Amino acid sequence: MNFYRKIIKTNLFKITSLNSLSVALKIGIGLITSKILAIFVGPSGMALVGNLRNFSSSLESISTLGFSNGIVKYVAEKKKEDDQLYKIISTAFICLLAVTIVLSFILYFFASFWNKQIFGNDFDYRIVFKAIALVLPWYAISVFLLSIINGLGKFKVVIWVNILGNIIGLLVSLYMILHFKTLGALLSIVISPALLFFVTFYFINKEFNFLRTIKFRYFDFRVLKNLSSYSLMALVSSVLGPIVYLAIRKNVIQIVGLEQAGYWETIVRISSYYMMFVTTILSVYFLPKLAVAQNNQEAKKIFWSFYKHILPVFAVALIVIYFSRFFIIKLLFTDEFMPVTALFFWQLIGDVFRAASWILGFQFFAKKMTKAFIISEIASLAVLYFSSRCLVVLFGIHGVVMAQALDNFIYLLVLCVYFRRSLF
Repeated sequence: MNFYRKIIKTNLFKITSLNSLSVALKIGIGLITSKILAIFVGPSGMALVGNLRNFSSSLESISTLGFSNGIVKYVAEKKKEDDQLYKIISTAFICLLAVTIVLSFILYFFASFWNKQIFGNDFDYRIVFKAIALVLPWYAISVFLLSIINGLGKFKVVIWVNILGNIIGLLVSLYMILHFKTLGALLSIVISPALLFFVTFYFINKEFNFLRTIKFRYFDFRVLKNLSSYSLMALVSSVLGPIVYLAIRKNVIQIVGLEQAGYWETIVRISSYYMMFVTTILSVYFLPKLAVAQNNQEAKKIFWSFYKHILPVFAVALIVIYFSRFFIIKLLFTDEFMPVTALFFWQLIGDVFRAASWILGFQFFAKKMTKAFIISEIASLAVLYFSSRCLVVLFGIHGVVMAQALDNFIYLLVLCVYFRRSLF
């Protein structure tokens, strides 16, 4: 008993438990939001929401320049050296602010163009892009501030900020969807993340006077160079991925219709909930272990630990989800979404391959294998895009989830070959 009491009292256990609460809360809020969306906007509205989510995801990544991981690293290293810390904060802040202001002008004054690209000619949601233009700087700064807090080692604060952000997002989404239906759903995607600024600004000022650290004389091109090396992998993944998914969805809408695209967005949304548990385990437990692994033998133990203990449990959970699919759709959505049940088989098959490949893919980040990661990511997205275009013609909306499963299977095989020395 004393052994377990000691574990419970450790800071690591408390942080891990709080993080688990944050993930569970995020999933719960996501499920509630999905139900409200299903009732008030239907499959067609769900497809439009998916389009905007993909666009916003790419835009947010560009606006933050993929600096987050680099800021965490360098702030952690220089947090006791005020002069160096101020250089990191000022350089990153000035760059982010300049980029977001330019992006905001482009979005605001070319709102009609972006509306046509994202929603087509049948919908007029220019106001959404003007709203993005107004809130984008606040969102970018909030991500920047959260990275600083993380770099300072305030892990509990980071988790509490995420919890508060999720709660704020839920409240905003409920209000906007209930009052403005589809337009409200779209605006909530835009507005909710930006409101996180007020939470992060409050917490950062408890650590030090943030505004006093921002000075042009602290701008340092060496800091910018160091940060840029960390941003490359993040930008490739977080920008190209959503763009490809957006292109796929537009193609689906053209071939099989907006409602069918909404069914695909629904199964992708469901998948994102249970996959969150895998990503959390990989990030919190396995990534740090891979980062310190000294040789192939140590990496092999970590890989097979995941395959022996985590993947089988995950596979069993997916089997349960498959046989519960009718109940899940009725619980989370409405009877209008029952056609989604036919998409579960290929989605779940693909997600098993995806989980199996993720542990290998994390080796790219753990060992900073930038070139290999970019090549593999671009190749994977190319396979997904072209296979989905072919299969959707042959099998309708089922072809898209089949393409995802095929892409995940090929990606897993390629990584198994690439990391064969660490696996076998």
